[in-house]
Amino acid sequence: MKKKKWWTMGRRESLQGYIFIAPWVIGFLAFTLGPLAFSLYASFTDYNITSRMDFVGLQNYDQLFTGDDLFWTSLYNTLYFVIFSVPLTTIGAIFISMLMNQSLPGMRIFRTIFYLPAVLSGVGVYLLWMQLLDPGTGLVNTILSWFGINGPNWLFDPDWTKPSLIFMKLWSVGGSMLLYLASMQGISKNLYEAADIDGAGTWKKFLHITLPLITPVIFFDIITSTIGSFQIFQEAYVMSQNGSGGPASSMLFYNLYMWIKAFQSFDMGYAMAMSWILFVVVLIITIINLKLAPKWVHYEGDDK
Repeated sequence: MKKKKWWTMGRRESLQGYIFIAPWVIGFLAFTLGPLAFSLYASFTDYNITSRMDFVGLQNYDQLFTGDDLFWTSLYNTLYFVIFSVPLTTIGAIFISMLMNQSLPGMRIFRTIFYLPAVLSGVGVYLLWMQLLDPGTGLVNTILSWFGINGPNWLFDPDWTKPSLIFMKLWSVGGSMLLYLASMQGISKNLYEAADIDGAGTWKKFLHITLPLITPVIFFDIITSTIGSFQIFQEAYVMSQNGSGGPASSMLFYNLYMWIKAFQSFDMGYAMAMSWILFVVVLIITIINLKLAPKWVHYEGDDK
């Protein structure tokens, strides 16, 4: 009886496959899994880069929840931004995509114009909006004055700082608009023709045809927008007073406060504890969205 060769063609092909994926595996271990494990351990330590890591257990987490008012302020500011910006930008993107989906001359030019803000440099856009929202010479308050409205102090009034950033966010919904537009143009025209025969109006066609068929894109947009909104940082860092989250900590968002703790106070262990809390919060919200999705997301060919 012949012995089976250990070095078979299948084993050779498997080895070649492992060699090809080795760069990704090494990169994942070195730059993703490794730093994740390190940050998790460091969140239980007193670590400030220059000194050794002294294990302190749950002290960082206890301090966050019971002894740090700015932690709760930053969490409130971030939740405020997420709760208002995600629905408004989603509705705004759908509304604009409906307008851009019309067969009119020059519509491609308008689509390009609405999409451009999504590809502009972040810091440059924030500096531009600081000029636009200037309470004395800004274009926004100047236009409001034409209608007899005394514009607010936008970025200088704690009550208006977060609405200012949400207003700015609405200006850059072009990326999401493009996704919705592509989804709408993929809907069969036969459905709309059948609705016309049945006497359905524009609103009913949108409610019963367009909206259900773009729910997968809405779901994707909500998930990504929620995660992105929880990570808001650049806007607050550039547009707040000296990057401190002022005035009156009204723009002290979670990531900005975490950055201050990590790179100004050099309290790395504390900052990493904050990062894991943010991870858990975003994970829970994402899981809830995934659980609720089957109740309202309709996929093509779904018989439910």
